[in-house]
Amino acid sequence: MASRDLRRLLDGAALVAREATRGTSPRDVLRSALLAATDFAGLTRGTPRRPQAPPGAGPHPATESSRPSSSSSSVVYFTHDDAAAAPQDPPLERPPAQEPAHPARTQVIAGAGTAAAVAAEPAAVAAASPDPVAAPPEPSPSPPQAPPLPSPASAEKRRRLRERRVPSTPFTRALGFAGLGAGLVWGTVQESARRVMYGTPVDKQGKQSALSPFLSDQNAERVALALCRMRGAALKVGQMLSIQDESLVPPPVLAALDIVRQGADVMPRKQLNSVLDAELGTGWSSKLRSFNYEPLAAASIGQVHRAVLKDGSDVVMKIQYPGVADSIESDIENVRLLLTYTNLIPKGLFLDRAMKVAKQELARECDYVLEASNQKRYKELLSDSDGYYVPKVIDQLSSKKVLTSEFVPGVPIDKVAQLSQETRNYVGCKLLELTIKELFVFRFMQTDPNWSNFLYDDATRKFNLIDFGAARDFPKRFVDDYLRMVVACANKDRASVLEMSRRLGFLTGEEPEVMLEAHVQAAFIVGVPFSKPGGHDFRANNITHSVSNLGATMLKHRLTPPPDEVYSLHRKLSGAFLACIKIGAVVPCREMLFQVYEQYNFSNDYSDVASSTA
Repeated sequence: MASRDLRRLLDGAALVAREATRGTSPRDVLRSALLAATDFAGLTRGTPRRPQAPPGAGPHPATESSRPSSSSSSVVYFTHDDAAAAPQDPPLERPPAQEPAHPARTQVIAGAGTAAAVAAEPAAVAAASPDPVAAPPEPSPSPPQAPPLPSPASAEKRRRLRERRVPSTPFTRALGFAGLGAGLVWGTVQESARRVMYGTPVDKQGKQSALSPFLSDQNAERVALALCRMRGAALKVGQMLSIQDESLVPPPVLAALDIVRQGADVMPRKQLNSVLDAELGTGWSSKLRSFNYEPLAAASIGQVHRAVLKDGSDVVMKIQYPGVADSIESDIENVRLLLTYTNLIPKGLFLDRAMKVAKQELARECDYVLEASNQKRYKELLSDSDGYYVPKVIDQLSSKKVLTSEFVPGVPIDKVAQLSQETRNYVGCKLLELTIKELFVFRFMQTDPNWSNFLYDDATRKFNLIDFGAARDFPKRFVDDYLRMVVACANKDRASVLEMSRRLGFLTGEEPEVMLEAHVQAAFIVGVPFSKPGGHDFRANNITHSVSNLGATMLKHRLTPPPDEVYSLHRKLSGAFLACIKIGAVVPCREMLFQVYEQYNFSNDYSDVASSTA
């Protein structure tokens, strides 16, 4: 088994390396290979992010008039001739009690000594994450013995944010994948030797692990940390994979991909300045009073920074990593090669289709001009809806790779769990109302389920909505049939569920009865919140866990991949359900659904599937 794993890994790494060296000079190959080798060996691991001095500590840097030099303070102030009479600028960062974190959940990174913003990506909808825990200390020397298998439910690993240049050319990015392949080969050799010396490890139930030596905890962590270094499409795909249930993806892989959700490495200041110069011109600082070089979030595609405009307005600037937009095709192809040659993903997940959809989604998310347009469109669509606010776009500081928006306060939706039951019910109702309205009224949905994209401001009882890179339209015909499908699920109408599933493309009509039964039962489970009038208590049952129990059967007997529309749609829907479960909301889901259904204008003459609206 181990030798077969090694052969597959070597073949995959060789393929990626071949792509990396195509059309590149030997000198560049040697230089980049040397850098990759030192990185793999642990000689170069980036610069750890150091704690920043608190606002107001030390001399005020207001004398800075242009490009800042590297300093211990992350907030840089700019002076301008036309602003000489302006009052002293207040520091950007205020005590947490006065201003909620935005736009990412603020988590304490072990050993960092300060609160660092960590971006939670679309994959974070997999489960309600526990509160962060400190990283374990370095292990002390002990007699040689095989350590036990960690429990899949063990505390989530934490990593210190590191400052590291983003690989910005197809060659350097492909070489990173080749280095990852080499690291996985070495990890497999180590694990195989370990099993020869100590035997196959056992879990807490005393059963021997059925996983191959390749699927070791160390190899899984190598994958996660490599994706955090690479960023871009590579990290985004990893975050998408991390939402899978343990019945679909091996637990060690899921545990390591939790690291991926904590955020990427951050750009050094020099590289960040070069992106701003290229996108906004060298005079970009003339439009600002101050800029905070400490990112609020370091995600897969870019970083988010606080700034203050010359008129005193607080804004956030989302800055895209260099080279990620141009490397989407090669990144995803390299990820596909590694996943194919390591057998990490079951055949029933139809990896090729998932990669195709990921390419399309990532291309849209990398276009910040499109995202600005989406944000303005959302602001208009929700202008007459109570309880929602979309921040305005600052056009003069936006481009294809930089997007500046008005700063808005609020806490991520999962933090609402600490508030009163009445507030939690209100938040759950507004979240489900928005989700239903997006799909069945607007047919235009923001499909990123990251809870930090929904900031609740308790003072105004409003949702401040951010991040519209994953927004997309849905065809009228698809929405028509999907609404019928949801109503059939709510009414437990087996015949209509199967009919709509065939029309939408979930089924071919050739599936065996065991597959049809699993599909129908999964549909009924998803329809539970809409099945009875009155408030549905989302704490009463875990919908996603119940569906995952049917996953193995559906993966084994599935004959066709789901329609392209549902990859992003189901991420959003599962995120909404999981948020309601997390905060313990009680929501009148059936009433909300049928209020829309009764007013819906279907565009064809198919008969309605609702047997009751009671």
